[in-house]
Amino acid sequence: MVFSYTTGLRALADVLKPWQSLFSNSKVISDGVTFIHLAGLLFAGGFAIAADRATFRALRGTPQDRLTLLKEVKDVHRPVLIGLTVLFVSGILLATADVKTFGTSLVFLVKMTLVALLLVNGLALEHTESALRERSASHSGPVEDQPLWSKLRRTAVASIALWMSIVFAGTILVNS
Repeated sequence: MVFSYTTGLRALADVLKPWQSLFSNSKVISDGVTFIHLAGLLFAGGFAIAADRATFRALRGTPQDRLTLLKEVKDVHRPVLIGLTVLFVSGILLATADVKTFGTSLVFLVKMTLVALLLVNGLALEHTESALRERSASHSGPVEDQPLWSKLRRTAVASIALWMSIVFAGTILVNS
């Protein structure tokens, strides 16, 4: 017997029937999971976009502004990761509540691709910040490494674009 994607999706939906039933028949649970998902988005995205905005300001500022940025942005990673964790857990709960729909949705696939790109961009952003922090520490002050600062700016632009694209894809997803 050939195991196809559709067969696997049906088998997964059968396993998840109790959760789907609970989610579908409880307004408290469905609203609660949706709220938690949106709260995670607001928390993670809010911190990330605020840090991106601070990056733009610091890049137009003095070398000392850039050094301050590196110290402050490092502290933003933890709340963003907490928010992303909440997003992932609640997102799994939402997707498994209707696995047949989400498993065949092109919009869902696009949204998950955007999420993957956001994570890759976040790693690039963190790597660039770390390199700038290390160089600043070894020079006992702010370092003027234009290629790295330009890369940090590009990752901040990409971050905002990806967060907004994910919200847009999610809006289309729940309305289709």
